[in-house]
Amino acid sequence: MRCPFCGNIDTQVKDSRPAEDHVSIRRRRFCPACGGRFTTYERVQLRDLVVIKTNGRREDFDRDKLERSIRISMQKRPVEPERIDQMISGIVRRLESMGETDIPSKQIGEIVMEALARIDTVAYVRFASVYKNFQAADDFDKFVSELRPDPAPEK
Repeated sequence: MRCPFCGNIDTQVKDSRPAEDHVSIRRRRFCPACGGRFTTYERVQLRDLVVIKTNGRREDFDRDKLERSIRISMQKRPVEPERIDQMISGIVRRLESMGETDIPSKQIGEIVMEALARIDTVAYVRFASVYKNFQAADDFDKFVSELRPDPAPEK
């Protein structure tokens, strides 16, 4: 592992332990050249996924990009960080176990929205506003009205 401080490729692992999410390994590393210390995380990756964008462009799947977008939608919501990590790991496992290496971005968005809807409605609406490209307040109103249950018929 290359040292992020000096670029030395000969770094040493000083400590390894499971990360809090228990799906990755946390490694504390030391660089003998500059004395720098840093942490790396190692995860199991079942297959290399490729995202097919709506314009047809292809790019490698980036777990960090997925995590950033989910954390933005969950900002200031009363959901424990561990639960968010579990949700992200579940989404990635689901994508990896689909059997396909090429996954349309639309399908990833739908899976994320499904997971967010189960955890936090506000985060779900926030994510949907970007994913569905809301342009006006009416878009929000229409989307939120679809979330509300139909009122009971009057007698």
